[in-house]
Amino acid sequence: MAVLLLLLSAACAGPAEEEGTDPSSAPAQGDVTLVIGAYSVVKDAFAELLPMFQEKWKQETGQLVTFQESYEASGTQARSIVGGFEADVAVLAMETDIDKIVKAGMITHDWRDRVYEGMITNSIVVMGTRDGNPLGIQDWEDLTKEGVKVLYPNPKTSGGAQWDINAIYGAGLRISEERTGQPDPAFAKQFLADIHANVESLDKSGRASMAAFEYGVGDVIVTYENELIARINQGVAYDIVVPEHTILIQNPAAVVDTNVDDHGSREVAEAFVEFLGSAEAQRVFTKHGFRPTNPEVAEEVKGQFIEPAGLFDIGYLGGWSKVREELYSKRGIWYQVLAGI
Repeated sequence: MAVLLLLLSAACAGPAEEEGTDPSSAPAQGDVTLVIGAYSVVKDAFAELLPMFQEKWKQETGQLVTFQESYEASGTQARSIVGGFEADVAVLAMETDIDKIVKAGMITHDWRDRVYEGMITNSIVVMGTRDGNPLGIQDWEDLTKEGVKVLYPNPKTSGGAQWDINAIYGAGLRISEERTGQPDPAFAKQFLADIHANVESLDKSGRASMAAFEYGVGDVIVTYENELIARINQGVAYDIVVPEHTILIQNPAAVVDTNVDDHGSREVAEAFVEFLGSAEAQRVFTKHGFRPTNPEVAEEVKGQFIEPAGLFDIGYLGGWSKVREELYSKRGIWYQVLAGI
């Protein structure tokens, strides 16, 4: 009987664990699926990056990772994830969209502790003109001139469009600060209003604005530098005008905790986000027009991008919480500009 009990006990215990090994950290056996919820701008870069990660993960773990991908406008993607789309990793245009998922209780870790404070790509807001820059556009002030037709999307429907408005308003603050020693919100508001007076249409998204511009609408489009570089690489004729004062765009990625725990995909999801910050991945992003967050790659491509003299980040405007309240609340500066107040 004693021998029988010992045999039963050994069978229930299973194989012995190696000393110092945490079984929860070992790669899952068999194939694994990673669900990606991303904003549409990264789609072309991800077409290269996902196979790269797939091969890397296979070599490191012996496990085949397959992907389910969704690409939408950043705000739409965030709402979809909150509404039930089970993305393991969210790759979005701005931290406010990640914060929507945080507020829903679905991201429970501090996502800013990962990969360069959670940011996987950078860009800046620039102006795109027709080939040869026929109107001689040099800076934001040129967009206030009579007869210049401007395009940018509506920040009410396009979260990424808020970067455009932030850039123009922030430029107004910087210009007034240079002239008087203090940033003047009234000057910045009027600066934004003067440019907005020349806006020909407010499209639903940045991609819609670009399609309209390429169809022949407008003289100047306000958009992301990486978007214009990508279109130029595809053979579309643009001139890129980098204004003296503009904003640094920072694009985040985060693991969605509740979903990876449900799917058992945490390890591969975390490895994927880390991979996006690696030198090899950052070189791919750079090829697609993004500015790298990885310092090694940033040094490699030094001189490839124009560095604006008056570059500022969202912190100059007080951070996203202040921007949401001061610019985009129902009584905020943007809606005052729209109403002509």
